[in-house]
Amino acid sequence: MLQVYLVRHGETQWNAQRRIQGQSDSPLTEMGERQAMQVGARVCGYGITHVIASDLGRTRRTAEIIAQSCGCDVILDSRLRELNMGVLEQRNLDTLTAEEEQWRRQLVNGNPEGRIPQGESMQEVSQRMHAALNACRELPPGSVPLLVSHGMALGCLVSTILGLPAWAERRLRLRNCSISRVDYQQSAWLANGWIVETAGDISHLDAPALDELQR
Repeated sequence: MLQVYLVRHGETQWNAQRRIQGQSDSPLTEMGERQAMQVGARVCGYGITHVIASDLGRTRRTAEIIAQSCGCDVILDSRLRELNMGVLEQRNLDTLTAEEEQWRRQLVNGNPEGRIPQGESMQEVSQRMHAALNACRELPPGSVPLLVSHGMALGCLVSTILGLPAWAERRLRLRNCSISRVDYQQSAWLANGWIVETAGDISHLDAPALDELQR
């Protein structure tokens, strides 16, 4: 059975400021750095063999901290990037017009046609996230990979593994530096292929992140 750990990046300055990040970027806060160290302390005994991260700065930095605890190098994979939020990237949530907020809401309310102008659809995100996950099956036998990605992207991945469409209403909360695990297996009691073992675990964090307090 292949076990793959999924980690959302640590808290960023834009998370704290309620700004839309998408594929734009902002650095980790002091809290975000501490969260990443707490992930590293949690998983250092899991036998992690590969730390694979989105190539955006916030995921790369989170992965570097985790990889140091695991004794791994960081492998970058652009397929693990966050949803492209198009013309709304870098905007503060509180400044969106009614029309812009409608564009944003279409990504979370189950609209199959949801897409911010110049951005991606959830279906497009799902396709590249599944491609990145399935690539883990090509690693040497006995590998235990850990993927560092983003909230929307990971939520879409886990939801689609559960059989929901990529554009389904978002009902999975993945906090900054939460840990999820998915397994690839053949089972007499579960569907063959990818299954969800855990999702959104934050028991290793010693304080609530701003995304927990504000959303």
